[in-house]
Amino acid sequence: MAKTETPGTGKSDTFLVPGFKFIIQYSIILYYQLSTINYQLSTINYQLLIMNLQPILENENVKLSPLDQNDFEELFSVASDPLVWEQHPNKDRYKREVFGNFFQGAMESGGSFKIIEKESNEIVGSTRFYDYNPEDNSIFIGYTFYGTKFWGSKLNPQVKKLMLDYIFQFVDQVNFHVGKDNIRSQKAMEKLGAKKTNEVNVAYAYEPERLNVVFEIKKENY
Repeated sequence: MAKTETPGTGKSDTFLVPGFKFIIQYSIILYYQLSTINYQLSTINYQLLIMNLQPILENENVKLSPLDQNDFEELFSVASDPLVWEQHPNKDRYKREVFGNFFQGAMESGGSFKIIEKESNEIVGSTRFYDYNPEDNSIFIGYTFYGTKFWGSKLNPQVKKLMLDYIFQFVDQVNFHVGKDNIRSQKAMEKLGAKKTNEVNVAYAYEPERLNVVFEIKKENY
């Protein structure tokens, strides 16, 4: 910053050295960018605060409760059947060590459930919410599996309806990852009204990357 005297006036004018002026302008721009980022983060945090990813969801036949560390043995007894994973990209989840990694990822996700069939009060499988995206206000439902004795029992459509009815109070789109060769689950997605949109490699928590088909359901079409 420097001062000059205007001829004949005796008054001095203050002007900014060009480099200093640039610093001020850049600081103002940076301030507004940081303010925008802080606002976006506040919005995301608020959205996640009101959007509980582990509510208790239930109807007359099935109940979804937050997965607990103590559920491991009962859930593994369901998952230890190799047939459960026959069409899944990670076919060895029936092994205790591999399922242990799957279970750890479920616990760390903050959105995992145990699925309880009410008549028997059995844990019959698991599912979860994951990968919330604030840019398009979307989330994924997945990592879902059921014991073979409940295949064809119509539990899955009821579970998906409970989850979709709940989460569409907060998001505009729900996505699903389905293994490329998991034809059974792809047909289930189509019955729900989901549309295939892409094929991507998915890095599962603590597991190898696998090719998946992406399906989506938009709120306005639900």
